[in-house]
Amino acid sequence: MRCLPRVVCFQQRLTHYRETFFQRCRDLLFAQDILFDLVHGKPDSSAQKKNDAGYLPWAYQVDQIAFSVGLTSAIWLPMPRALKRRDLIIIPQENKLLANYSWLIKRQLGGPKLAFWGHGRNFQTDAPRGVRERFKQALVGQVDWWFAYTSLTREILLSDGYPDDRITVLNNAIDTEAFQADLAAVTEEDLSILQQVVGRGPVGLFCGSLYPDKRIDYMIAAADRIKDSIPGFSLVVIGDGPSGEEVRIAAKSRPWLHPIGVKKGREKAAWFKMASVVLNPGLVGLHIVDSFCAGVPMVTTADAKHSPEIAYLKSGCNGLIVPGGIEEYSNSVINLLNDQPSLNAMRQMAIDSASRYSLNSMVENYCDGIVRCLALPKK
Repeated sequence: MRCLPRVVCFQQRLTHYRETFFQRCRDLLFAQDILFDLVHGKPDSSAQKKNDAGYLPWAYQVDQIAFSVGLTSAIWLPMPRALKRRDLIIIPQENKLLANYSWLIKRQLGGPKLAFWGHGRNFQTDAPRGVRERFKQALVGQVDWWFAYTSLTREILLSDGYPDDRITVLNNAIDTEAFQADLAAVTEEDLSILQQVVGRGPVGLFCGSLYPDKRIDYMIAAADRIKDSIPGFSLVVIGDGPSGEEVRIAAKSRPWLHPIGVKKGREKAAWFKMASVVLNPGLVGLHIVDSFCAGVPMVTTADAKHSPEIAYLKSGCNGLIVPGGIEEYSNSVINLLNDQPSLNAMRQMAIDSASRYSLNSMVENYCDGIVRCLALPKK
């Protein structure tokens, strides 16, 4: 009996917005006679606060072992015993995942092929040229394949000397089909109910995890200035996390600020339909795709610690990237809200951008990279 090739993908944890992606990858690869397994750790206390954990019945959830030495932390994700045979292992490009080094060594000794999935750099580090980043850069070429989040990651890998024909650009995305269906299901009655909360003025929306890199204090200060200029303005904050209490405290003295916690499905979509603009002065990541789908331009800052998905935002077209401080940021939002023709044009460009960053395309890119990598002769 012929043994089908087996691919094992490791993730530190599984989030709810990755469930559909991994399920579709597993189905598409099985149709091509390739077995696909996912191994992920359990969310730690910090991740639990984000309330975004996912579940797949066929995935292997393992007990991760955490180590801490001074300010340095590390994690060991064990390989389940059931997965004794594997032809390709896909691992995140993260220094703290100790099992990565074991697989890198085994690859050199004739073990399974190895692929990195990652950003190419730590975009949130305060030391981009520090020891950790130099160490990460030194390992870039030690794998058979690269799954790059965006074209920005590809540029980084090429600058490090990695061969272009062994890079798959995923164009990282989420399940836009489900979100678009949720948007289409929102009724006028739904919007009328929300309007009773925020009134008839323009609505700024934040949607995502709340933590320091999101610049929550900056967003609230900018919203104060916007409110002073546009009295009917209100800000709705979807999400939770370590900085969630900061928003809730600010809301006590700001009746126009509405922290509503984590929302999903049609309820989340309804708030996007209500929104005029997405305020995200801090880190921009995967949630930018939500703003595109809903046709709500995102406004961010030039100097935030963005993830590679910032490559999707074309300032002045489908959103704004504002240089300068809080005054410049708030003025840019005020000017946009007061210029309906420009806002409408930006809305349409955002919708057009959504079609380029779909989950189906990401699944096809990922599976195509796996097939091509498996076809490579072993070194």
